[in-house]
Amino acid sequence: MSEHEQPEVVDESATPIVPFGVLESRQPPAALAAEPAVAIVEVVEVAEVTVVEVVDVFEVTSATQGAAIALPGPAPTPARLARPRSATSAPSVPAMRRTNPSRFGRIDSDGTAWLATPAGDVVVGNWAAGTPEEGLAFFGRKYDDILVEVDLAAHRLREGRGIDAARTAAEHGRAALASPAFIGDVTQLAEACDEIDQLIALQRACREEARQRQRKDALAAREAIVVEAESLAGSKQWKSTGDRFTALLEAWKAAPRIDRGREQALWKRFSAARGTFDRARRQHFTNLDSQRKEAIGAKQKLIAEAQALSTSTSWGETSRAYRDLMTRWKASGNAGRQDEDRLWTAFRAAQEAFFTARDAADAERDASLQDNLAKKEALVAEAEALLPVADIAAAKRGLRSVQDRWEVIGHVPRGDRDRIDARLRSVEEAIRRADQQRWSSTNPEVRARAEDTATKFRAALDRAETALADARARGDQRAIDDAERSVESTRALLAAVEGTVSEFS
Repeated sequence: MSEHEQPEVVDESATPIVPFGVLESRQPPAALAAEPAVAIVEVVEVAEVTVVEVVDVFEVTSATQGAAIALPGPAPTPARLARPRSATSAPSVPAMRRTNPSRFGRIDSDGTAWLATPAGDVVVGNWAAGTPEEGLAFFGRKYDDILVEVDLAAHRLREGRGIDAARTAAEHGRAALASPAFIGDVTQLAEACDEIDQLIALQRACREEARQRQRKDALAAREAIVVEAESLAGSKQWKSTGDRFTALLEAWKAAPRIDRGREQALWKRFSAARGTFDRARRQHFTNLDSQRKEAIGAKQKLIAEAQALSTSTSWGETSRAYRDLMTRWKASGNAGRQDEDRLWTAFRAAQEAFFTARDAADAERDASLQDNLAKKEALVAEAEALLPVADIAAAKRGLRSVQDRWEVIGHVPRGDRDRIDARLRSVEEAIRRADQQRWSSTNPEVRARAEDTATKFRAALDRAETALADARARGDQRAIDDAERSVESTRALLAAVEGTVSEFS
């Protein structure tokens, strides 16, 4: 291939790109010996694409094998091969460091290339294809390629990615330092490789810290689930608590799984709490089902009794029996909404059949009792005419006459019974109060006690007035005040007693 031909661009997907420093100028591979020219390519990371750039073309002939590699002038126009990246997650690219090879090595007049190291100068190859400056540039670019690879790996580590690639880059760098084929700052390259080791250790520590933190958070989340489950184990709110246990189980499944041993222990606690609640709930509904069956049986018997009584014409006795059936119905328990409605409808139908027949019989009977009602209305009017009581004896005789005729008349319609009876009782009560008042006012024993009390109060008033006169004679104001109060209160009591005595006269 002549120097005017376009260099071949190497496709990364088909041919792996060998980092500089691996290609040894002193011992070119057999493929290079068979080809008249080889393109040296450099991988340059740009923000959005990976660029494969041809940096030099050099001749390999049988005369230069094992000796120098010729660099015929400046590199031709670079060719680029783009590798697409995600537009939303493009990594940044570190600034590439370039070396000045003249500071770290030399090329003798015979073409021997030397690298300066802290241990002394080391031969890294031979140069016979151009000037010493061109040779230094060639070996310097080989160093830069190695350093770029290590720097890029360190940059990716700082972004929290690429541990395996960084380890490989550090191994390449140290392999190049062990058998150098470049001219550059070996101390800088060694430090860059050491930095990768430190960054790897730091990233591992950060990842371990994050893992421990995640483990702690995951265990705390599961612990919270277990604590809530244990607090719900004794709940009797079957529907809401059952739904909450379902939600807690889904939260448990969604939580990260990190510490299997601790998770197993927490799961046992969660499972025990849920099992306790589930057993109680099953037992509750089993008991409830049993109670409902018992209630259904009891109410079916009550329905049978109610239906048997529905045709009875013993109105009073059967009404009391139905009241007893209703009391037993309420005490028989809940048969469940669906069965309860059905059973109640049957029970109520038997009741209504009886009470409808009773009401019809009462209506027929009431129609025949209207005459009795009219007679008792007249008697009540006659009794009410005795009021107010002027003559106790006459009023009592008139009331007895009304009562005797009242009993002879008999029943009145049920709806009027309470009203008409209440009017007669009102007259009876008024005459009884008047009679009691008359007796009290003529009672000799009560009158004697009242007169005796009045006599005692008169004596007490005389003593109080005498004490008041003595206090005034002495000029004792305190005694005067006490005596005046005593006189005043005694006079008031005496007036009240004398009023009672006057009632008897």
